[in-house]
Amino acid sequence: MAKCYVNIRILYISSLHLEELIHKIMESFARLIVTATLYCTVHALTGQCCCQSGPALLHVLVLDEGTQQPTPVRVRVTRENGHTAGLPPEAIGVMYGRDDLPEGYGYQPDSSCYVDGECSLALEPGNYYLTLSKGMEYLDQSHQIKMEETGQTMVFTMERWINMADSGWYSGDDHIHIRRSPRENPYILQWIAAEDVHVGALLQMGDFRNVYFGQFAFGDSGMYAEGERVLTSGQEEPRTHQVGHTISLMADEFVRYSDDYYYYDKVFDRVHELNGIAGYAHQAELFHGYRGMTMDVLDNKVDFLEILQFCTEGGPLLVEHYYHFLDLGYRITATAGSDFPWCGLGPRFGAEGPAWNPRIGNVRFYTYLGPEFSYDLWKKEVKAGHTFVSSGPMVRFTVNGHIPGDQLDLQEPSTLSIEADGYGHRGQVPLSRLEIIAHGKVIAAAGPDDAGQSTDHLSIRMELPLEQGIWTAARCYAGPNQAAHTTPVYVTINGGGFLNPETYDTYLKLNEKYLDELEAELTSPSENIEYRAYWYRKGLKSRIENTRRIIEKLKDKH
Repeated sequence: MAKCYVNIRILYISSLHLEELIHKIMESFARLIVTATLYCTVHALTGQCCCQSGPALLHVLVLDEGTQQPTPVRVRVTRENGHTAGLPPEAIGVMYGRDDLPEGYGYQPDSSCYVDGECSLALEPGNYYLTLSKGMEYLDQSHQIKMEETGQTMVFTMERWINMADSGWYSGDDHIHIRRSPRENPYILQWIAAEDVHVGALLQMGDFRNVYFGQFAFGDSGMYAEGERVLTSGQEEPRTHQVGHTISLMADEFVRYSDDYYYYDKVFDRVHELNGIAGYAHQAELFHGYRGMTMDVLDNKVDFLEILQFCTEGGPLLVEHYYHFLDLGYRITATAGSDFPWCGLGPRFGAEGPAWNPRIGNVRFYTYLGPEFSYDLWKKEVKAGHTFVSSGPMVRFTVNGHIPGDQLDLQEPSTLSIEADGYGHRGQVPLSRLEIIAHGKVIAAAGPDDAGQSTDHLSIRMELPLEQGIWTAARCYAGPNQAAHTTPVYVTINGGGFLNPETYDTYLKLNEKYLDELEAELTSPSENIEYRAYWYRKGLKSRIENTRRIIEKLKDKH
């Protein structure tokens, strides 16, 4: 009778009670025996025995350092040549793809997959590489594995370098495209848990032709939660090549006006009536989003702007249009979203990996909730603008004790007490620069070579005499493509605004230029089928005229 031998190796274990660990391994080992038995049965049908020679079973158990429990994680096993070694049967599969096409299921585009704390894979003897990750607050792991003819169980512990929820900050990704019925809820939730995202917004997407990535419900009916993880429905609709792509979150219904497709204000007004918020995607850079923002921000329709994303050349942090409208005196909350399954970190941004490398949570925004998480509180605090965005470093920023998104109203000119901290990890998120921004300019900065600073922590404390209103924010950089930026604190004096008098006229002239660009495209039909503005020219001309009237009033106001 053939005998099977299984080696058990324990790696990355810290502060774990031995008795509890043995119990977890025995539970896992029982599942391993079942898997191995099935595998050997298949081989027996061909006259072979997997217990004697050929592939052996690698079983991986992944624990969270904080909870000491198995935890959802992203895993990838490759051969020495870099090719994938196979898809574990425990991989959590959900169909996904660009334009709502079936491009993926179990594998992610980089050949990794998501598992709920454990997986197994039959491997021929040889050398392999195992990588584990769990979002940007955890330390990535990479291990070399030598497989013999005997199977082995390996236990790993995922360790955090920071825990933002302990400080009251919870992460969200406002831009995920996956078709969803109630059946997919637990599986998609495991995906965002494996990336350590607390709130994932799944966006039903539209264009003038159709609707894609359907969501089964909106509002509270479309919300699915387990513990401190939530899926919620939203929309990237309307979206055009001439006026930009919009996002709406939290609304009780999906809002679409096919016959008035280019009239974004109509959608925004209805979204607000339905308890939602509306904003622009892709930093307002792609698809001429700055034109749409000119009409909608100046008309007080816009709540937020995605300022961090791996979709646009020169990113991920692009703030030109953000600073433009802040300098004009408009409050706009900073958000970030991955735009999965489109955008990701790859050769386009000077990084290794496939050209198509989207990843949920590769950028995210954090919202301050305090000691307890709830979806209702998250909605309230996002609406209040208590956010910062990040692709790696973490930031803390206060002005006279007020956090990002707050408005500080002073009765007279005064001196502000400003504090900013950047947090990183020298091996994974090495900080390079922390800045305080006021009216778009750097007014203070710190780097790791300065006295008392490091690649783990940068700090600025300053006093700022103030004679007029201002918006001020913190910005932080770390390794390649790693950046963070807060929503501003808005400071006014004696009921005035916070506009920037130095750039005000220039930016209004730029808005007029954007209107001229759009108006020029209304004179004749385009040969590009995606350019449909001509067919909506009557309503667009009316909006352009209205925006010009607003600009004239703003000039008089200044």
